[in-house]
Amino acid sequence: MEHVPPPAEELARLDRELAELDARRAQLLTRRAWLLAALRPPAPTAAPGWNPSAWDAPAAGRPGAPAQPWGYVPPKQPSAPRSAQNVLLTLGGLLLTVAAVAFTLVSWGSMGIGGRSAVLAAVTVGALAAPAVLLRRGLTATAEALAALALVLTLLDAYAVHAVAAPDTDGLGFTAVAAAVLAALWTAYGLALGKLRLPLPAAVVLAQWPLLFGAWAAGAPALVVGWALLATAVLDGAIALWGKGTGARVTACVGGSVMAFSALMVGLTLSVTASGPLGALAPGALLLTAAAAALAGAWRASRGFARAGGVVAGLAVVAAVGGVPAAAVPEDWGVLAYLSAGLALTAVVRTRLPRNAAIGVLVASAAVVAGALAGALPGLAMVLLGPVTLLSDVWAGSPGGFRSALDPTLPWTGLAAAPVVLAVSAGLLGAAYRWWPSLARIAAPLIAREEPGSGGGPAGAPGTGTPEAGGAAVPGAGGEPGAGTAGTAGTAGTAGTVGMPAPGASGAAAPGAPHGTDAPWYAGGRAGTPWYAGGASAARRRPSGAALRGAAGAGAALLGWGALLLAGAVLDVPYAVAVAGETALVAGLLALAVRGTGSGREGSAAVPVTALVAASAGAVSAGLLSLASEGASYAVFGALAALFAGAAVRAGAGVERAVFAVAATVGCTVLTGFAGRSLGLAPHEAAPLILLVPALTVLFGARLRRNPVALPVELSGALGALVAVGLAVPDAPFLALVLALCGVLASGAAVRPERRPVAAYLAAALFVLATWVRLAASEVSFPEAYTLPVTVPALVVGFLRRRKDPEASSWTAYGPGLAATLLPSLAVAWTDPDWQRPLLLGVSALVITLLGARYRLQALLLLGGAVLALDGLHELAPYVVQVAGALPRWLPPALAGLLLLVVGATYEQRLRDARRLKDALGRMR
Repeated sequence: MEHVPPPAEELARLDRELAELDARRAQLLTRRAWLLAALRPPAPTAAPGWNPSAWDAPAAGRPGAPAQPWGYVPPKQPSAPRSAQNVLLTLGGLLLTVAAVAFTLVSWGSMGIGGRSAVLAAVTVGALAAPAVLLRRGLTATAEALAALALVLTLLDAYAVHAVAAPDTDGLGFTAVAAAVLAALWTAYGLALGKLRLPLPAAVVLAQWPLLFGAWAAGAPALVVGWALLATAVLDGAIALWGKGTGARVTACVGGSVMAFSALMVGLTLSVTASGPLGALAPGALLLTAAAAALAGAWRASRGFARAGGVVAGLAVVAAVGGVPAAAVPEDWGVLAYLSAGLALTAVVRTRLPRNAAIGVLVASAAVVAGALAGALPGLAMVLLGPVTLLSDVWAGSPGGFRSALDPTLPWTGLAAAPVVLAVSAGLLGAAYRWWPSLARIAAPLIAREEPGSGGGPAGAPGTGTPEAGGAAVPGAGGEPGAGTAGTAGTAGTAGTVGMPAPGASGAAAPGAPHGTDAPWYAGGRAGTPWYAGGASAARRRPSGAALRGAAGAGAALLGWGALLLAGAVLDVPYAVAVAGETALVAGLLALAVRGTGSGREGSAAVPVTALVAASAGAVSAGLLSLASEGASYAVFGALAALFAGAAVRAGAGVERAVFAVAATVGCTVLTGFAGRSLGLAPHEAAPLILLVPALTVLFGARLRRNPVALPVELSGALGALVAVGLAVPDAPFLALVLALCGVLASGAAVRPERRPVAAYLAAALFVLATWVRLAASEVSFPEAYTLPVTVPALVVGFLRRRKDPEASSWTAYGPGLAATLLPSLAVAWTDPDWQRPLLLGVSALVITLLGARYRLQALLLLGGAVLALDGLHELAPYVVQVAGALPRWLPPALAGLLLLVVGATYEQRLRDARRLKDALGRMR
């Protein structure tokens, strides 16, 4: 039966194939145009001023011009050698500047007042007039150099006037007046000579100082200095928006940023350090004015500057509005005033601010909330991690209060408002999760709003939020199918009017394309934008509405849990209340995790997963906190084990259920350890008691069989067995007992077919280890006691394997088992002065060799023969040495020569014998 894909998938596939066809067609057309241009004969060169053939020809690089092949680089046009000229002009200007400075500072006193004035006036006027003449002659670089010299001369003129005409005038006040005069002069000069690039930026730099130096000269307070800085920043903003020339606008932008930052710092410092609400009003007015100026600039700025302006405006409003009530409350509670002001900024979504400016304000609101939460995190970390100190003194006695159970060195000052911050944030996120569709409808006009001015871009530009731009409406926003617009609410649902994409445009919806808010982003959403027009990239960048709602719910659960935890520590509730409260919070989080498990909706997993993580962390914290009292320890860990077990029963099949079951198993294991401590047992004596939980997990796994929860539960039980082994290590007999019991448990697990491949080998290894530990504890030193417990089971397993599969190699079946005993015994026999071990080893090797020859088993024959030969050599070696010492010295060489002669004479026969022996061994298994 033919598979019919869903409409959304089919639409995405069609869009992808159409885009590939369009790209291939454009490539072929480009190549065709270039080939036509290459084949066209070159046009004859016409006389200068007469070229009729070029009248209707498009200019190079414009639409209609012959395209060039890919990678084509146009030849560079010859350029005038400006480098040497610039160097010469720079050096000349510097020399003239040095001369002017030296004249003003050194030679000034050798001339009268008339001569001084005449020289400076003549030189300055000449330097100012020369660029105008040079510009008319086309010498722009020379004019720039002389303009720079004129700038320095005007500064020297101001210095000379102060030194001669007004030496008693205040330096800051004179500097302010001089800067204002020079700024006006250079502004007029730059506007008059528009081709010069230096005068206007220089005027902007000079304009930074009059108000600031004037305020300092007048001894104004810090607030007045802040107003002067803000006024200068506003002037810079106006120049940056409407100024003439890129240099002047960039300079004004930099200067305005510095001045605005300084003004904001002055206002913020005065607001924070105000002695009361009335004292915070004046700095607040400064900050609000700065915010208004930032928003006014953001209204007309491009995208990046508009968002930056929105952020600055939002932060300034928070500092201004929140500073007044913060000055009236204790220092610990001031954060609530700023948090409230930051949350109030979210009302910007219902204003008519430009989209980018509004987004900047929302970013500022998020930054304020994040900062308030960051201030509460240290206290929450102290509550969660503080009980770790109880591990060094378990069951020392119930403390009086919550803080007494934590580290006494932890600082608790400044955290009074932290629980309220967490609670308010949790409440707002919870409300957003509960009424998410209404929130989406409220935010829809902001996301769908077209950016005005330079930040909006032309119609059809990507990112403008219009259908022509390929923008997509926010999930949850209203609208009718076919509206095709992501514009304002007033135009939504109007088909065929403003905002409707033209046929063939990128925003035009294809027949059968999904419409409305349920359309996926890769299909263009409401605007129907195909993936190659930005829909797919938008889908990758932007999370879905369900995911955002799930994140809000997860944040609400996490922050609410943290608020309740931190509230108990801040209020210093009694120890029993703290322990019971943390356990109750774990129960609530588990209920939330179980309720959301297995819903299957998009984004719905965030809340239960977050609740599960928080419940696990809370369980650890509550368990550590209960270690101060024996009764509290039993109560808390028993309750936690029961809660996690109940959650595992109620949860659906999946990872969450496995986590619940593992947590319950860990809790039961801890309870058995507590039982051993209550009975007064030493750690190694309590180790067998801890194995009760692993035994129950083996039985539970046998009951569950192939249920996905069985393996995690059994692994957690194995972890408990590993803890028991670690506790028994100091005492060898108890360690042997624990290892043997673990081997019994592994053997029980090996009865099940799905566990047999691992559990069987594990059981054998545990039994062998238990035997070895027991022998070592009994001070048994001969190696056969350690190797025979390995050899006998290995030979039995090999025999069963050979009976089931007669073609199996004897090396695989019997080789490891035989080598485990024969090789260590042979090594000890070579150093053993007694005769019993070599005799028993030789007899055993002889029996093994005969069995190998009888049943044609290669491993037995070769291993037994090799061990027998080496053992016999060890026994005969002393006698061979004695005989060799008694023989004449010429006899060994003679025997060797005779042997070589015999072998050489029967060489062919020996080769045949060796081949037969090789074939005989090869036929063995």
